Amino acid sequence: MYFNSIKIPGFTAPASEALIMTLGLLVFFTILFWGWGFFRAQDNIVNLKSRTKSWWVIIIIYATMMGIKKEISFIGLGFMSFIALRELLSKLQINKNLRRVLFWAYLAVPIQFYLAYIGNFQAFLLFIPVGMFFILPFRAIIEGVAEDSIKTFSQLHWALMLTVFSLSHIAYFISLPEIPGFEAGYQGIVYFLIFLTQINDIFQFISGKLFGKHKITPQISPNKTWEGFFGGLILTTLMGYHLSYLVPLNAMQTTIAAALIAIAGFFGDLNISAVKRDLNIKDMSNFIPGHGGILDRLDSLTFSSLFFFYLIYFWIYL
Repeated sequence: MYFNSIKIPGFTAPASEALIMTLGLLVFFTILFWGWGFFRAQDNIVNLKSRTKSWWVIIIIYATMMGIKKEISFIGLGFMSFIALRELLSKLQINKNLRRVLFWAYLAVPIQFYLAYIGNFQAFLLFIPVGMFFILPFRAIIEGVAEDSIKTFSQLHWALMLTVFSLSHIAYFISLPEIPGFEAGYQGIVYFLIFLTQINDIFQFISGKLFGKHKITPQISPNKTWEGFFGGLILTTLMGYHLSYLVPLNAMQTTIAAALIAIAGFFGDLNISAVKRDLNIKDMSNFIPGHGGILDRLDSLTFSSLFFFYLIYFWIYL
């Protein structure tokens, strides 16, 4: 249960408590890992310190986008989606003769987030899966370019689905109608999604290091183990249950939602890992110095945001 006296300007009381709790944990673990690494340097500590630094970045971005104005939230999320799309397309070696087609792919970002902003759900759902499915090849046909058509169209459409369509669902949470009696609002719902998705990665990492023996996909992500997966799933589900005040769900729904976030986030991470393996790269970019690109940080969210959004939508609004 949250404390009504705790409130950060611009945030609801439940979201404020969650932020303060996270900041407290970050300060604690930053000091712990720094001290541990100072006295005994290990690869595991270096990895944990890196993940902690990433958390600082995530929390700062969340607080900046969600605590000022709704418009800032849409712009910020749209910008991150644009950077993620750019990172991915820069690695796919798209035919240079199709630059105008690329322009339309990038133009899809502000259009998709504008549709989320105005809350036009039907257009939001159809624009990229159906609209861009038609627009991208039509623009190439006008140019008279047939070389690498199948490869280019499939890569562009899939990249838009992965980095724009999926992540724009986080923004659409802001446009959903307010729920009577639910104090946390969209800030709490978005925080629940982002926090559980990211901490699931940490829980899986720690569980895997402590108990991991049986690898899941050694050719894609050799450090992923079944023990790490189930450890992350159990701990993330318990954490979600503890944070139930952030979502407009009953206890059973919250437990299911938290578990699904953990499972979907795990496969989102593996999905991007498979892409990077295929491209023979470690990171999508160095947009965040020392921590890779935006897509490297949002990999789990590309799947978890979709599944969590439709759970909320069907349970609450239908």
